[in-house]
Amino acid sequence: MNNSRIIYLADDDPDDRFLIKEAINEIHNRITFIEAENGLELLDSIESLTDPSQALILLDMNMPMMNGIEAITAIRNNPRFSGIEAIMISTSSDPSLAERAFQAGVNSYFTKPDTYEGFINLARQLKA
Repeated sequence: MNNSRIIYLADDDPDDRFLIKEAINEIHNRITFIEAENGLELLDSIESLTDPSQALILLDMNMPMMNGIEAITAIRNNPRFSGIEAIMISTSSDPSLAERAFQAGVNSYFTKPDTYEGFINLARQLKA
């Protein structure tokens, strides 16, 4: 992840969005965040994206209205956005859910941390 990226952050939990943003901002500079509370909002927000190569989608598995699997499936089915890097985060470490996420088209899958230090470690992994 370079220093001039836009991160589309889709998670229905505002506390998790806050922690993710804070942790990433500690590790990376000049990141622009565009937040969504569900997959439908995420799809609406990426419509204005002009340079998909500078974007990263970080989305939660379980969200209302449209979950992460449904959202990434819709994104991968749109040729304009199909190449955007996408990372799924979930409270579940169930391998079958991770497999479903990869089949839908995510590039990586992480279990959502439950501490701030865990979010910092996630941010470090994103940088790598």
